[in-house]
Amino acid sequence: MKKLLFYFFIITIILSLPLITSAQSGIDPGCDPLDPNPPPGCPIDGGVTILIATGMGLAARRIVKKNSEKE
Repeated sequence: MKKLLFYFFIITIILSLPLITSAQSGIDPGCDPLDPNPPPGCPIDGGVTILIATGMGLAARRIVKKNSEKE
């Protein structure tokens, strides 16, 4: 179980890393996401994917910890 969970997180990180690193390239520094007509290339994400990935990691850690306490 631990090995499977470890591989799942490694694959998730490997697959999401290019998306996170290339998401902010070539953006106009004057881009205002609150503008009603934002210019193309305005980032909408704002780091939400990193927060979601962190939450998934913490949840998985708690699940593994609970399962190890039961055994």
